[in-house]
Amino acid sequence: MRTWLIATALTLCLNSATLAQPPTAEEQTRKADATAQASGFKIRPVDDAWRAALPRNAQAATQAYLDRLPAEVQARSDAYYTGGYWLILWELLFGLAVTAILMSGRRAARLRDWAQRVGRGPVRRDMLFGGAYVLASAVLTLPLAIYSGWWREQAYGMSTQTFLAWLGETALSQAVDMLMMGIVVAGLYAVIRRAGERWWIWGTGGSIAALVVLVAISPVLIQPLFNTYQPVEDGTVKTAVLQMAHANGVPVDNVYTFDASRQTTRISANVSGLLGTAAVRLNDNLLRRTSEAEIRAVMSHELGHYVMNHMAKNIALLTPLIFVGFAVVAWAMKRLLARLAGATGVSRIDDVAGLPMLVAVLSVFFTLATPINHSITRLQEIEADRFGLNLSREPHGFAEAQLRLVEYRKADPGALEEFIFFHHPSTRHRIHDAMRWREAMGTP
Repeated sequence: MRTWLIATALTLCLNSATLAQPPTAEEQTRKADATAQASGFKIRPVDDAWRAALPRNAQAATQAYLDRLPAEVQARSDAYYTGGYWLILWELLFGLAVTAILMSGRRAARLRDWAQRVGRGPVRRDMLFGGAYVLASAVLTLPLAIYSGWWREQAYGMSTQTFLAWLGETALSQAVDMLMMGIVVAGLYAVIRRAGERWWIWGTGGSIAALVVLVAISPVLIQPLFNTYQPVEDGTVKTAVLQMAHANGVPVDNVYTFDASRQTTRISANVSGLLGTAAVRLNDNLLRRTSEAEIRAVMSHELGHYVMNHMAKNIALLTPLIFVGFAVVAWAMKRLLARLAGATGVSRIDDVAGLPMLVAVLSVFFTLATPINHSITRLQEIEADRFGLNLSREPHGFAEAQLRLVEYRKADPGALEEFIFFHHPSTRHRIHDAMRWREAMGTP
């Protein structure tokens, strides 16, 4: 009953957030600007004369850029980003706690029995169980979600949402997760029943296929649920981005902006999609609050991801990691199920009631594999940075954009810290790349 009441409350919050009169684009931008100013984030402004007078030496020029960050801004950024390290641990611990709650007292087994009665068939049963598992996890971890997703973002001045608006979007996100998890769980356990002891091999293939489908449909079906996407107005920005795209064979005929300012002050952009669903998108914070040189630099970086097939390469590089992960799960589950069968009521790998345990083992594995996963992403970001510099020829625009990202990303971490926790190169490394390009090309 308690779970049903919380789910109903979330639905009501979603409805109230959806039916409310949306703010205009100008109101969204003013609110985002006011929030950013209130947060204390600022960069010492400079002019073209300052840039022209920069030392030719890449290291000295990089330091000059970083010196424009006030000490209090850098300290606040460091505190925000390093706090995220602890969130990785807390999210893992909360997930393990959810598993302990669901598996103890045979709760997961009873949930499976309910799904069997309602679904009346293995596929429908597993879909229902997967969706119910997502709902139970969301309810049990809601305090942490509120802290990390809303309260903390408000405290650091990056969230522009009211609590009810955030809660409404969270409810919608969980509804999407319930649907997708139901489909994935039904597919996974169908593979397990059919493949037997070698389920983890086929499970790897199925996971990769599901990942490809998700990447392909996300720009078309999922992302528009949370933001409104509109073509960028005709002008120099749109012309420049399309020229760069067409010059490099990116099959798009428009550039889109989305209203991220109603959620956050962060600037961002992407060239998303796969299998014919590619779209060039930049958020309204980037469009309205940065210079054309910065936009050119950022968008050329994003185009670089597409031109160099980073999405497909990333999936290919993740495949061995997922393969090892499923192998570890198969090994661990065999032993956990044998030892805990009496307490959990689950003794077979093909019993969907063991899903919380399976997810827990997989979560531990991928948490420990964080440096590997981050290294794969970081290397691709470096490639896209260098592609973007050669395409846009905007080293200063790129450096300026990187300074803006210090609002939520630590600028100058230690080498080990960057290796473990950074999925993008640090601000110092990225600006140094731009200044090294400037030095080598002999540009002002």
